[in-house]
Amino acid sequence: MNKALIVIDYTVDFVAQNGKLTCGEPGQKLEQPIEQLIETFLNEEQYIVFACDLHEENDPYHPETTLFPPHNIAGTSGRDLYGAIQPLYESIQHLPNVYYMDKTRYSSFAGTNLAQKLRERGIGEVHLVGVCTDICVLHTAVDAYNLGFSIVVHENAVASFNDQGHAWTLTHFTNTLGAVVK
Repeated sequence: MNKALIVIDYTVDFVAQNGKLTCGEPGQKLEQPIEQLIETFLNEEQYIVFACDLHEENDPYHPETTLFPPHNIAGTSGRDLYGAIQPLYESIQHLPNVYYMDKTRYSSFAGTNLAQKLRERGIGEVHLVGVCTDICVLHTAVDAYNLGFSIVVHENAVASFNDQGHAWTLTHFTNTLGAVVK
């Protein structure tokens, strides 16, 4: 079965110490595991998706505007991929199995062409990594489940700024979505 690695919101604003909505050290610890997974998927010639949050400054119509401080604003360095992942992405972005996409909702599937891209390639299994476990990773997993994809969540490559939410979500992945958490 073809599979895809979806790197969710692993950006400066969500991970760096001075990020606008950072999960801090737990997110920073993901850098090496995510890098290793990207390398593994590259070596296996599998599909790799970088799904990154995108917001417009002072957008009064976006529901997150009242929930969170401004983050991942178009044209800012907060949208850059965090740490070693940015130069790695720059070195592989030209490859046909690497896809960078903007998303404007928690789920990588909401309002995007991600499901179409995966189906075109015969992909039935998605591997999820990134932040935040209990927000964007969770909503992506729920949509993947509803769309009929098999789900693998790499526990050492997801994190949140909410420890309780992170722990609950890992259980929810397996007990409710039938995901493999490894």
